[in-house]
Amino acid sequence: MTGKRKNNPAGSTNNYRGDVLRVLGALKVATADQIQRIGAPHLTFRHADKPTPSKQKQARTASHTGALSDMRKHGLSENGGFTETGDVLRNLTTKGLEAASYELRRPAGEMAPPRAARAPAGPPTRWPSTRP
Repeated sequence: MTGKRKNNPAGSTNNYRGDVLRVLGALKVATADQIQRIGAPHLTFRHADKPTPSKQKQARTASHTGALSDMRKHGLSENGGFTETGDVLRNLTTKGLEAASYELRRPAGEMAPPRAARAPAGPPTRWPSTRP
């Protein structure tokens, strides 16, 4: 087959998308590295011959990152911010949670979206001055 794939341009497979759905269905929010370590721990020691730890991590998580990219294109996942170290946090959309409920064999009602971060209350309330 020649040409670019239309359904999964990042080249992800059902196995990697299943890993992502299972991990994010249980944890709600995770990085690609965490998804790889939980979903496919046997890949943790691959690519040890790369010159830097950053290149090792990039090569190790490339398959799951591709799956996340394809799922984002289909409306199943979204980026949810960044960690302190700069890794991208991923989470599932409502449509993705439904797919994860099927993958985890759990009722869709149990698959609640992650709680939104609480917004700060704003500036503190200023009491009226007691001075004349």
